[in-house]
Amino acid sequence: MKITPSLLFNYIQCPHKPWRDIYGPKNEESIESNPFLQLLWEKGVQHEKDVISSFTESFEDLHEGTIEERLIRTRKAMDSGKKFIYQGVIQYANLLGIPDLLTLEDGCYYPIDIKSGAGLDGIDEESGEEGKPKKHYAVQLSLYVDILIKMGFTSQRKGFIIGADKTKVEYNLDAPMAAKNPETYWNFYHNVRKIVSKLIKNETRNSPALSGACKLCNWHESCKNWCTKNDDLTQLFNIGRKVRDTLNNDVDVSTVKGLLSLSIGDLMNQKEGSRGFLTGIGEATLKTAKRRANILTQNSPPVLYSSLNLPEVKYEIYLDLEDDPTQNFTYLHGLYVRTKERKEFKYFVAKEFSDKAEKEAWAKFWAYIKSLPENNYAVYYYSAHEKTTYKKLQRKFPDVVTMAEVESFFTNKNVIDLYQLVSKYTDWPLGSYGIKSIATYLGFKWRDESPSGALSIQWFNEYLKTKHESILNRILDYNEDDCIATMVLKDKLVEMNQQLFSLKI
Repeated sequence: MKITPSLLFNYIQCPHKPWRDIYGPKNEESIESNPFLQLLWEKGVQHEKDVISSFTESFEDLHEGTIEERLIRTRKAMDSGKKFIYQGVIQYANLLGIPDLLTLEDGCYYPIDIKSGAGLDGIDEESGEEGKPKKHYAVQLSLYVDILIKMGFTSQRKGFIIGADKTKVEYNLDAPMAAKNPETYWNFYHNVRKIVSKLIKNETRNSPALSGACKLCNWHESCKNWCTKNDDLTQLFNIGRKVRDTLNNDVDVSTVKGLLSLSIGDLMNQKEGSRGFLTGIGEATLKTAKRRANILTQNSPPVLYSSLNLPEVKYEIYLDLEDDPTQNFTYLHGLYVRTKERKEFKYFVAKEFSDKAEKEAWAKFWAYIKSLPENNYAVYYYSAHEKTTYKKLQRKFPDVVTMAEVESFFTNKNVIDLYQLVSKYTDWPLGSYGIKSIATYLGFKWRDESPSGALSIQWFNEYLKTKHESILNRILDYNEDDCIATMVLKDKLVEMNQQLFSLKI
C-alpha cells in the first residue's frame, strides 16, 4: 500500500484512523455521506478552481487520465523543465503524491498545495497576525519534497501553501516546530511516516480514543462503542489519548475503574524519584481524573465544588452565534432574552454572503447591547468561541465598535462564559462537557433531529443558494435551542449553588 498525504493527514487528525480504515470491522463503518464534509470538499474544489483560473502564466494540466498515465506525463513535463505543472503525479518506491502544483525555481521543483483554510496556524488576538505552519500541511508538503529529492528534482526542503486568501506562504521544513520544541517539521514528517508505515502493514496497532475530532469521522460510533466496552480512560472529560497511553504504559492502567485503585500519593513519590515517569501528568490531573472517574462510574449527580456569584439582573441574555469558518463569515447572532415578565428570542442575521450583510447584523447586535440598562443585564454564553469571533469581527469592521469596547464587554463581570464555570468548578457523570451533552443530560431536547454547528453551516450555504425561508427557519430554531440549552444549564448551576449554600449553613 502506498503512503500518501491523506494517510499522513489522517494520522495527525487521529493516530488510530490509518489502521482502522484498513483493518477495522467494515460492518461498523458508517457509509452515509456527511453533508458538512461534502460542503467542505465542494468549497475546496471551487477554491482550487478559482486559484488556478487566476493564474496568469501557462501551466501543464495533468489532472485527467489514470495515475499511471499521469506519472509518465509528469516525469516528461519535469524532464523538459515545464515552469508550472498542475495535478502532476510523483512517486518514489511506496511514496505517492499529487501536489496541486509543481513550480520550477532556480533549477528545483517545489510543491504547492492549495487549501481553502488559512495558510498558517495561530492567530495573535492582539495584532491579528497569523503564526506558524500547520503541522498537517507541513507533513503533506514534506512527503512531496521527499519524493522530489529522491527523484533528483530538488535539494531544498521547502514548499508552499496557497490559503483561503490566495496568498502564497512558504513552508521552511527545516524550521523548528516551536520555540521550545527543536524538532523540525522535516523530522516530524519522517517520524509520522515510519509510524504510519507500520500501521498500514499491521506491524503495530493502537487503540481508539474519544476526542472532539471524532464527530465527523466514519468510525465515530464504532470507536465510541469500543471505548465503552473496554471502559477506556478517554471516556473521561479532558483525558485524551496521550494521557491515556502514558497511564497505560507507566502504571498499567487503561480503564476508568482501574484509575480508582491508584494511590496518587505513591505515584507522586515515584514520579519525584524517576525521570520520565508519568511525563506531563501532575498531581492535579490525577486527582481530577480520579474524581471524575468515580462520578462517571457511580453515575452520581453533578457536583459543584465552589460557590458561584451569579448576578441578579433584570435582563438575562443567552448568546449563541453561528459562523462559517470556511468563509470567515458570521451569519447569525442569536439572543434568548429572559425577564420576569417574558421570554423572547432575538436574532440578527446576514441573509446574503457579503461584507455589507455581515456588518449590518454585527452592528444591530451591538446596538441592542448598548440599548440595555447599564449594570442591569447579564450575558451568558458557552466557550471562548464568541469572544474570539467578536474580536475578529472588530478587526474586520472597526467602525462598528472599538476593540476596547469588545474587551470591556467580555471583561464585564456580568458577561459570563459558563464553560469556564463548568470546567473549573463542576463535575458531571458525562464524558463530554459540551453544551449539547450537558443540556441533554438535564432533559432538554433540540427540535431538530440532527442538531450541530457543522450542519448549521451546511444549511446556511444551502439557504444562500435557494433562499428558501424554511431553511433559514431551521437555522433560527437550532440557534434558539442552543440559547435555551445555555439557559437550562445556567438554571441548573443556580440550583446547585443554592444546594451548596444550604449545606454550608
